[in-house]
Amino acid sequence: MAKETVKKHSEFEELVENPDALAERLTTGSEDFVKKNKTKLLGVFAAIAAIIVAGFLYYNHRTTQSQEAQEAMFQAVYYFEADSLNKALNGDGQYDGLLKIADEYSGTDAGNLANFYAGVALLKQGSFAEAQSHLEEFESEDFLMQARAYSLTGDALSEQGKYKEAADMYNKAATHNSNQYFSPQYLMKAGVAYEAANDFQAAANTYDKIIKDFVTAAEVTEAKKYKARAEALAGTAN
Repeated sequence: MAKETVKKHSEFEELVENPDALAERLTTGSEDFVKKNKTKLLGVFAAIAAIIVAGFLYYNHRTTQSQEAQEAMFQAVYYFEADSLNKALNGDGQYDGLLKIADEYSGTDAGNLANFYAGVALLKQGSFAEAQSHLEEFESEDFLMQARAYSLTGDALSEQGKYKEAADMYNKAATHNSNQYFSPQYLMKAGVAYEAANDFQAAANTYDKIIKDFVTAAEVTEAKKYKARAEALAGTAN
């Protein structure tokens, strides 16, 4: 046992002191490893290559999709702004409409934006449940636009008679990067929705928030009137 240990130690010293011997040992060991595991290594390399190719193809596909969607969106938005809502939503036979863009190009910026425009167009047409669905699909890092989408979702819910849910969305819009200009508007809508739901105390509290937190807002005078009315109705209800 002692002789074997000494032998191994001697071999180790030789490898450390002789770089050529170490290189030869490593090369020989690597060749043996490759020979023994050739099939497995080929499988690993093939899998890695497949992942790289798949990633490249996916990137190209998404890039192409995004370009196609942008072209279609340009025409759809043109129709939207011209108030040709049917063509904006369903296309003109040559270019896809907002509904198809949102569906087929989901995951692209254009597909995301198509949900917003489609939601607004459907609201105008009175298709409130469908409008709600598209607006809920929309996501934006732009605080003002996202808040606007929440408010429009509240409009769609309110039109369906879902007043408390609508009030929740208006409150969500108001508190999404709260600001002096838009937040009071959204809170006013929340108060009105609470009143429609016969929750007059919640309405009064919402109007009070405008009065206290947004003292320079144009809505303050109106909020005071609405608050007095809501408090009176809350007292009557009790």
